[in-house]
Amino acid sequence: MRRISLYLASALALTASGHRAWGEDSLQLRGRCLALLRAGLQAEEFWPSMHAAEALTQTGHGDEVLAALKGRLDTETDDQHRCGLAREQVRAGKTECAEVMLSILGNKESNGRVHAAESLYKVRQTGDGKLLRAALEEGDPALEAMATAALIRGGDSALLTRLRGSLASKDDRPRQLAAWILGRLGDKTDWPALQKLAETETDPLTRSYDWNALAQLKAPGALAQVLRNLKSEDAGIRTYAAQTVGDCRATDHTQDLVPLLDDPNLDTRIRAAQSILLIAAAK
Repeated sequence: MRRISLYLASALALTASGHRAWGEDSLQLRGRCLALLRAGLQAEEFWPSMHAAEALTQTGHGDEVLAALKGRLDTETDDQHRCGLAREQVRAGKTECAEVMLSILGNKESNGRVHAAESLYKVRQTGDGKLLRAALEEGDPALEAMATAALIRGGDSALLTRLRGSLASKDDRPRQLAAWILGRLGDKTDWPALQKLAETETDPLTRSYDWNALAQLKAPGALAQVLRNLKSEDAGIRTYAAQTVGDCRATDHTQDLVPLLDDPNLDTRIRAAQSILLIAAAK
């Protein structure tokens, strides 16, 4: 952890001018981002708090996450929330919590099955794969998409063809999820289909998923649109854009994220802080 912290401090060092980096003292900015994430981890808003946990683990503070989440699985009764708690503990190193997500995925009465598949994907866990493969055949587009993503990340690249087919869905949500996943698991052969959707989608949020995916796949001009989306009136669009800038490790655009540390939406603030720190580590 010390090594990572020192690396971040170095990456966020003062510019050659000796004055300011990204508009404010770089060490102060790093401290501000970490303070925001630590406060976010304690927030009452559940999913933003899990995103803060994710960011803290990614930046070398997984021990803080495990300490903060200790015992919460024993008292949480909402399966969706249990997935989030298990996921972030797995991410922070407590891999045995993957069994919680697999158990929820296997319970057809649970309200957390989509969250379970998504969480398994995010932390690269598949179990023996049987529950995820069974989920592919249940006729639930969201569950199918997330199970597909988990299996692809687990090594079954043949399922990319199935996932790409979801870009042609008549419903927004399957198209959103397919774009979101392809941005992480696809390649430049996905540019044409995503570009077409980005140019024809009528729903702004769904369209933003396409631009985010294109930016992650390094399609020309896509990052510029993501940067414009940082100023969207829609909090969801701003939040996903902030996360995407970090996912892209867009090292020239930290300054575009700094204003979002004061965003009225907590999740946007957390994703901006996360991305600033991830970009710093990539420099």
